[in-house]
Amino acid sequence: MRHDTPRVGISLAFVCLFILGAMPIIANSRPAGFGALSFAFCLSAWQLLCSLPLLLREARGGGRGIFGAGLAADLRRRTVVIILATGAIFALSTYVYVLAVEKAGAVSAAIAIQAYPLFAILLETVVLKRRKSAAEVLCVLVLVTALYFLATGGTWRIAGFSGWFVLALAIPFLWSIAHVIVKEVLDRTPITPAQVTFLRVLVSALALGIAAVAVDGPRSVARDLVNRDFQAFALVMGLVYYLELIFWFHAVRHIAVSMASAITVPAPALTMVLAIAFLGDRVAGYQAGALAVVAASIYGLILAGAKRRCGPAGPGQEARAADAPAP
Repeated sequence: MRHDTPRVGISLAFVCLFILGAMPIIANSRPAGFGALSFAFCLSAWQLLCSLPLLLREARGGGRGIFGAGLAADLRRRTVVIILATGAIFALSTYVYVLAVEKAGAVSAAIAIQAYPLFAILLETVVLKRRKSAAEVLCVLVLVTALYFLATGGTWRIAGFSGWFVLALAIPFLWSIAHVIVKEVLDRTPITPAQVTFLRVLVSALALGIAAVAVDGPRSVARDLVNRDFQAFALVMGLVYYLELIFWFHAVRHIAVSMASAITVPAPALTMVLAIAFLGDRVAGYQAGALAVVAASIYGLILAGAKRRCGPAGPGQEARAADAPAP
């Protein structure tokens, strides 16, 4: 039986905050001349290698999670199939992440990624037919307005609309689908965070590797694999991404995903500081303003959702689909 420890969950969520703020900077610091698809494949391969020690440690510990002897075979198969399917979604989101951070810019992409509550609410409303309060609807409208303002480069003119920023919005959309599924698997089965992460990155590495060979060619992929400078950044990115996944999955086992998500909201602010310090970027006033509005909207959504869930149904009736997690 699992015992929730809020202090542990909150601490791990803060670690995720710092990692999420740094990831766009690492991705954009890679050497020039190397494509997003190749980088996504290499970082996923390093993620896979980083996930092995903890997985093997669990296996030596007597077969926990889906490897446990007491788990029904049909449940084990169903769990693996679900994780493999979400792994394919994560493979696509990893490539889109690297490409969007490069094309839209680290700061703008980091802010766009914070739109995951918007997509979670849309999924909840459309798929689960759950009605939203007036406060939640207002926060959504403010959030959409702020994102549009950011997408137009602070001009409000459709002519300045950035397609790359729209691509960045696909990241939280994909995450909101896959992570809601993974959250259900973690809650309903004995699968461990280490096993979830391993299966996820295994599928991602295979899918991205096949795509890289098909698009860039085997020679190009082989050249990238032996480039030490490029692999150094892929290793760092893969390691911090893996650690963020492990910390996140453990965090949401101790606290509600909405609380963990609230803690990670300021990640783009850290990205701004790091972009100025390490990439020489200049943060425009409209970006800082949009970030403030986006953060306020997300906190408003979290508070409004919590108030609604503590209404007639009583406290603790948390709608899982609304708890869209971070990556």
